[in-house]
Amino acid sequence: MPQTPAFEDLLALVQDRSDALRSSVAGSLDLDVRVPSCPDWSLRDLVEHLTQVHRFWAAAVEAGPSEKPPTVAPADDTLSADLLAGSAAATQELITALRAAGPAAGCWTWWSDSDVPMTSGAVARHQVREAAVHAFDAQLATGTPLPIPAVVALDGIAEFIGVGHGTAGLWPHKPVRIGLHAAEGESWLVDLTASGSHVIDGQHETAADLHGSVSDLLLTLHGRLPLDSLRSEGDRATLENFLRWPDLG
Repeated sequence: MPQTPAFEDLLALVQDRSDALRSSVAGSLDLDVRVPSCPDWSLRDLVEHLTQVHRFWAAAVEAGPSEKPPTVAPADDTLSADLLAGSAAATQELITALRAAGPAAGCWTWWSDSDVPMTSGAVARHQVREAAVHAFDAQLATGTPLPIPAVVALDGIAEFIGVGHGTAGLWPHKPVRIGLHAAEGESWLVDLTASGSHVIDGQHETAADLHGSVSDLLLTLHGRLPLDSLRSEGDRATLENFLRWPDLG
């Protein structure tokens, strides 16, 4: 299994993927163009979403351990008037809060039902994946989709399983084991049972498998690419159930 990047590297990746999103949007002549992978959103909505997310998590990290989500102060009016400048400032606000807290500081998170720790380090890791997927959304909308960098996608798959599966409740189908196999040489074996989802080590028989680049695997887990963008083996209905769970809304 690939190792999670070091905390300072996670912060650099949050910056990098957020910059990639803004760079793609900056090159568009129409901020009202729809985002194919998030059809209810325009490019403008996508940037505003990232801005709100970064300001929210900065507030959560700064507040420390809490049973309730944070209250977010209103944004500076001068920055709110400039879409991309406001987004860049929010990203810096998040990174500053994370760096000041360090990786082990506790804070409120929405994944308390999972095995993932409620820490600033886990927030940083999650925000790498969020920024990376939304950067792809922006690139798709502007006609310049690029693969998610391998270092991001490799850890992103494990983080997706930990947080996404870990908060999805019980697996609603019969127990099954699915393999995810990246062309870059890494694999994840996912046990899905009445107790939820767990990555297991070793060689085990699977009911179905997905093969592709690590970027395509992560984007398919997020519903950004269809099942047929990957090479699949085994029971297709099992794979379809797997990709519909958790419900990402």
